[in-house]
Amino acid sequence: MARLSDLSPETAQHLLDKGCPPFETAPFVTGPPLHQRRVAIVTTAGLHRRDDDNFDLLDLSYRVIPGDVPADDLVMTQSSVNFDRTGFQQDINVVFPLDRLRELQARGEIGSIAAFHYAFNGAGQLASAYEATARQVARMLKEDGVNAALLVPV
Repeated sequence: MARLSDLSPETAQHLLDKGCPPFETAPFVTGPPLHQRRVAIVTTAGLHRRDDDNFDLLDLSYRVIPGDVPADDLVMTQSSVNFDRTGFQQDINVVFPLDRLRELQARGEIGSIAAFHYAFNGAGQLASAYEATARQVARMLKEDGVNAALLVPV
């Protein structure tokens, strides 16, 4: 893990500027027990299916990833030059742990897996810039009956 003191002053300031805005309401709610929850993955790894458009640096959009997608159909166009793709290349579960969710479901530890998952390109923008698209994704998660999201920041 890199420390801010290990980074250039410009890079450290860029990270410090990505503060989390305060929530005026309680962001967390009580839900059903884990073994009854429907879980989706939301990642900032810049993943998408091979035939989807690539992400670019200032991209605020998202890509929908079907829950039955084969791992070898996913590619990463994460635009950050600082991101090491080695883990993704060795095991996609590092950035998109769908296999781990399938194992948890098979053991009855989670209720079900969402029909769709969502990927953003988590580079180049402040978190607040994603509010509109995050609301769209939240709406789709709700429509899919998702009541737990596994957030995988990259």
